[in-house]
Amino acid sequence: MRIFKFAENSNYNFVGQRFIAFFITAVMIVGAVYLFMAKGLNYGIDFTGGVMLEVRTPTAPDLGQLRAGLEGLNLGAISIQEFGEKTDLMIRIPEQKGGSQAQQLAVANVKNYLNNAVTGDKPIEYRRTEFVGPQVGDELKTNAVIAFALTIVAILGYVWFRFEWQYGVSAIICLVHDTTAVVGLFSLLGMQFDLAAMAAVLMVAGYSSNDTVIVFDRIRENRRKYKKMPIMELVNLSTNQTLSRTLMTSLTTVLALVALWVFGGAVIRDFVVAMLFGVVVGTYSSIYVASSALIYLPFKGDEKRDGSKEIPSAAE
Repeated sequence: MRIFKFAENSNYNFVGQRFIAFFITAVMIVGAVYLFMAKGLNYGIDFTGGVMLEVRTPTAPDLGQLRAGLEGLNLGAISIQEFGEKTDLMIRIPEQKGGSQAQQLAVANVKNYLNNAVTGDKPIEYRRTEFVGPQVGDELKTNAVIAFALTIVAILGYVWFRFEWQYGVSAIICLVHDTTAVVGLFSLLGMQFDLAAMAAVLMVAGYSSNDTVIVFDRIRENRRKYKKMPIMELVNLSTNQTLSRTLMTSLTTVLALVALWVFGGAVIRDFVVAMLFGVVVGTYSSIYVASSALIYLPFKGDEKRDGSKEIPSAAE
């Protein structure tokens, strides 16, 4: 039995619900911008500065217990993760108020806790202690913004080159909607925003664009095939024809992300949550926003179509 049998040969009136979709989109964008301006983001050590400790323990420690103990030191959002072997840990300590002396004291407190919490026949090996200053954090912020801007420009350039400028404008709306919504989620939930979070935003932009391009390709194909079909009916037809593929792609992506959320540990949990939210938002925008926005953009040859023909709001 097919999972998305209901999507095969479907005739849902997505265009008839465009005003509801546009309202939801506007609420998401305005809400995300408001949260960013009023609450801001919980920047991680990559952007704010701090200390990175590379540690090798004699035995594999209980990471959950270590995290709970480190949080009790009241040094901020300390992160701890495995890399390579289970005995190799990377610990990130946020920058402390009070300058270098406060930072050194924080490192000493973390080392003292680890020495008492981790047991074994050998002492803990502190392999690397690296300080990330605020200047480096600002530089990483700048580089992240540049990377984001270049990615968006590259995606839009591809859409513009492969299709027409109208599709590029529609893609801009979707990209702004999807990426702004994900950033708003980080601000709303207070999740740590670091380089991994920026990677999640860029991946959501790429994922959403992939789905959008599939819908655009079918719309372009049907425009050539049905030269006199009303534009709203044509957009509905194209969206329904790609619905099964869109939902199946989203489901397989969600299954992979759920596995990461369950087995990946606390370190990548914020990243996975952002990706899950982004997949849902990206799927919604490719179905409801991207295609519906095209009906308001002038195409050559549309004068032959009966553009005034509306479609009933209920699905047939």
